[in-house]
Amino acid sequence: MAPTMIDQIVESPGAVPSATLSFEADPLEMPPKLKGRRRLLQSLQRMSSSPSLARMGRTPSSGYRSGGKGSISCVSLSSTSSLYGHSYGNSYSSQFSGLSTAPTSALATPGLDSCYFDPNARIRVIENENFTGGLSTPTSIPLPAELRPSPKNIHLTSPHEGVEISKDYFSRPAAQPKVSPRRENFNFWADMPGEMKVHIFQYLKPKEIVRCSSVSKAWHKMCFDGQLWISLDTSEFYRDIPGDSLVKIITAAGPFVRDLNLRGCVQMREKWMSEGQRLSDACRNLVNFSIEGCRIDRSSIHYFLLRNPRLVHINISGLTATNNSAMKIIAQGCPQLEYLNVSWCSNIDTQGLKRVVQSCPKLKDLRAGEVKGFNDKSFMLELFKRNTLERLVVHHCETLDDDSLQVLVQGINAEIDPLTDRPIVPPRAFKHLDFTRCRNLTDRGLALLAHNVPHLEGLQLSQCQALTDDALSGIIASSPRLTHLDLEELDELSNTTLQNLAKAPSNKRLEHLSISYCENLGDSGMLQVVKECPNLKSLDMDNTRISDLVLIELASQVRSRSRNPSVAGTLAQKPKVGLRMVVYDCQNVTWTGVREVLSRNAEIKRPVASSSFTSTAATYPSDIIQLKCFYGWQMTVEEHTKRVLRGDLAAAARLERKWAEYMMANEEAGAGGAGSRRRRRRAREAAALHADEEEGGGAVAGGMGVGRRRRARSGGCVMM
Repeated sequence: MAPTMIDQIVESPGAVPSATLSFEADPLEMPPKLKGRRRLLQSLQRMSSSPSLARMGRTPSSGYRSGGKGSISCVSLSSTSSLYGHSYGNSYSSQFSGLSTAPTSALATPGLDSCYFDPNARIRVIENENFTGGLSTPTSIPLPAELRPSPKNIHLTSPHEGVEISKDYFSRPAAQPKVSPRRENFNFWADMPGEMKVHIFQYLKPKEIVRCSSVSKAWHKMCFDGQLWISLDTSEFYRDIPGDSLVKIITAAGPFVRDLNLRGCVQMREKWMSEGQRLSDACRNLVNFSIEGCRIDRSSIHYFLLRNPRLVHINISGLTATNNSAMKIIAQGCPQLEYLNVSWCSNIDTQGLKRVVQSCPKLKDLRAGEVKGFNDKSFMLELFKRNTLERLVVHHCETLDDDSLQVLVQGINAEIDPLTDRPIVPPRAFKHLDFTRCRNLTDRGLALLAHNVPHLEGLQLSQCQALTDDALSGIIASSPRLTHLDLEELDELSNTTLQNLAKAPSNKRLEHLSISYCENLGDSGMLQVVKECPNLKSLDMDNTRISDLVLIELASQVRSRSRNPSVAGTLAQKPKVGLRMVVYDCQNVTWTGVREVLSRNAEIKRPVASSSFTSTAATYPSDIIQLKCFYGWQMTVEEHTKRVLRGDLAAAARLERKWAEYMMANEEAGAGGAGSRRRRRRAREAAALHADEEEGGGAVAGGMGVGRRRRARSGGCVMM
């Protein structure tokens, strides 16, 4: 059967196909090789069918039908570089018809050896009814309705060419972007509400606010707005701020100020004389008022106290100009007072304080160090009746004796319980008692506190040299909330007190203990305290009989409660100081005990495998000991602590090792006998290495530090 050609598929104009066209399933055979004239004609025919000539606008041959476009069978389905196209590039019709030399298809029509059409497919020829001359030409086949992308497509028919066009998505007009109207110029800071500006300035410190006031007039006005100065505390910058600025701040923010702390502002001395009344008139809503150490005249103090009836906190300690008249004003005008500090006011005595206690029922904290008249039983009886004080500070009050303390604790003529032989009185509300340097107190008076102060948390008995173990045994046993205990310079105390403290109900709560200059206290009592009091945070043991055993036990206890897991082999968080310890002038403390503390501070516990439990992560120290020891070792100890606190445990361990080598070599050098010169040389070398590590070994980056001094010494010229 002869192969079906393209020219047979495309009908002439006006012809209607009467039957369905189909292709043969058999593959097409290649034409025989031509020779002579036929070969020349075939070459010319092939040249005329070249796509390059078609692009140059060459007039097609007469054999090409230009009356209309072919159907889908005329469109190339492969590119020029397709594997299915032949290299000789003959058109489909020119190879078999031998008549037409014009191209009848697009570029690179598939060759004869590949079939791109379904043999059973039906090819429809579209006629052009509007074609002039009464002839119909085939046009392109429209896409079926079920395959169209959208029902909104519009189909147009060209009246001239008879081509049916499908208007799809890409032929739609592009949507114009919405142009937002341009916003008017917006000044962020100027248009911000004033409340928000004030809130932003509240994050600045007072010194920074004063600096910002020089930016502009608007900022100057805003920086001295009273809402920014509700709390004025000059304790951090009182040396840097001039008196004029303080006066301006106080007068501008007077009605808004609630907390006024002018501690140490001695530059206000002349201003109080000229502006004292105006300042007191401006500040009428004070709640907390502190002028400790200020050089202020008596009239200005009285003005402030008279114009502020809402005062709750008053601190006028160290003002010699204050007398009992100020106490009278406080008693009459400050009924809500809770805190009063008149320490070191030499012109105030218990007669003035008595009025305050009688008129201020909310008074909880009274600090009257070095105030005279505490042997006045009427004043002590008034305190006993009120029973509102939680803190009483009467340090350096040598007038306080056993009889006045008995009135304070038990009153006068109290009923005695026949079973316990103790007075039947309500328990005292005291939480903190400071009897430092009250030298007239003895065991008889202090023993009265036992079983009468169950809420006691802090007790300071420093320099009360007449006290013994008998005075403290009852207080320690009956104070389950005790956290602070100061027993400095009590020469009569023995290890029995420490043993009682280790067995006391407050041993788990004890945090601060001071036994400095108690020369009779040693290891037998202190070791028990260290083992039974795990929450110690401050421990003063200078000039006692303790030895390296206490330091070793403390280092072990602090390291055992330190659990800082590692993250990728590094510290999860930097260590912090867990215990502050002072061991000045302890004759039994050697460098070995100090080294043990340093070693524990930088110790890394590696994983330990056992039959029941396997630890896979190393633990680093989270709490360390901050040590103060002999001044010759203190520089090394401080440098070691700095390295540990910043997380450089390797450098800290290296410093501790070099220091230990230096100390051992130094001890060997001091020994007599043979080899003394060699031992002294080793001591000098160890000292040099230790100095290098201490001064430069802490460098982390840059390569500077380690061995810096050693390189400087070794780089000199040697003379032979």
